[in-house]
Amino acid sequence: MSHVVFFLVPGVHLLDLAGPAQVFSTAGDFGHPYTLSYVAERPQIISAQGLPLVADLDWPELGAQDLIVVPGWRAVTLAASPAIGAVSLQVLRDHHAAGGTVASVCAGAEALGQAGLLKGRRCTTHHDVQDELALRHPGAQVVRDVLFTADDRVITSAGIASGLDLALHLVAGRHGPAVAAQVARDMVVYARRNGHEPQSSAMFRHRSHLDDTVHHAQDLIDTRFDEPLPLPALAAAVGVSERTLTRLFTRATGLTPLRYQQTLRVERAQHLISHGATVDAAARSVGFADPRMLRRLRARTE
Repeated sequence: MSHVVFFLVPGVHLLDLAGPAQVFSTAGDFGHPYTLSYVAERPQIISAQGLPLVADLDWPELGAQDLIVVPGWRAVTLAASPAIGAVSLQVLRDHHAAGGTVASVCAGAEALGQAGLLKGRRCTTHHDVQDELALRHPGAQVVRDVLFTADDRVITSAGIASGLDLALHLVAGRHGPAVAAQVARDMVVYARRNGHEPQSSAMFRHRSHLDDTVHHAQDLIDTRFDEPLPLPALAAAVGVSERTLTRLFTRATGLTPLRYQQTLRVERAQHLISHGATVDAAARSVGFADPRMLRRLRARTE
């Protein structure tokens, strides 16, 4: 995703556009530069908030590593959305067919639906139009009450601020969760990485919920998983009791905070071992005082 192209539709919501654009721009500030382009079917687009936006009429040449994002727009219903030309829809289809990634924010999922990219795939959109999206595109598997979904390089988000979560997820997938967390901290947002696609990392698998308290606790564990994190200190940091945190955390993720931390440690240790580290060295690196604990936890997953 070295090149990110935003396809702008009349009435585009500024935050749908600016949020993801800011994420990729900020990633560049930390040594992971992206080229950002803006394409529309007319040279000037009036945003939903009244700000005129200038865009290119011609699509740049894209490769499989690049990304097209369709921000959402203001419309009472998806059926009342601005018309999208056949050429633009074909570009979306061709880019995905060539191995590229396409993403949408909010009502932008309608454009992916018109391009035929939602058929047989999990997707989501703003809660106000989820039912309509399912009716308009019967082959789509509309997932409700999540921030975003990802299915075979088709990424859709719920709307407005969730475009930030979508973009952070893509940055994490490309550069690792530490970079995404760095970008999120710089932008003063939570590094939520919620999705329903199969993921190799527990940081992704257990983010498919909307509990702010648990996300906050996970943010702390993610960045300090190799340190001792006593439950009382963790609960105090997120402003709830130990009992409440354990209850909320288990309900949202299926794991206790300790088990979540152990899962992160084991996955990191597995990575180190696969790159030549001994079990003892990997155990120490991820915070286990006794390598036997790592061996026991690894045995549970085999």
